[in-house]
Amino acid sequence: MKLLIVDDSSVMRRTIEKHLQNYDLDIVGTAKNGKEAIEMFKKEMPEVVTMDITMPEMDGITCLENMVAIKPDTRIMMITALSDKYTGLQALDKGARGFLYKPVNPDDLIEAFDKLLKRN
Repeated sequence: MKLLIVDDSSVMRRTIEKHLQNYDLDIVGTAKNGKEAIEMFKKEMPEVVTMDITMPEMDGITCLENMVAIKPDTRIMMITALSDKYTGLQALDKGARGFLYKPVNPDDLIEAFDKLLKRN
């Protein structure tokens, strides 16, 4: 299964990558904003995406809507520092399959991915 990691923080991109490296996912790319993510998404067509919400050029909610329009069955996990419940609900309403708050610890990430990919 192909994974695209989208976050404007290089530290966060590396953290997610590190935590998921033993998870049997093929990390096909990382993007630092929504615009970059859409280009990679169209090229790689990943089944799974981790998505930050607050990013330059195109935010995560807009990016999510674009990805779902291209490939509706994409499993998108929102990962954000925003502890605003409304934004989380909005993301889920627009097609996100899961939601995590930063800072992300490995156990929470793996647990969230188990649910996302129904591996438990």
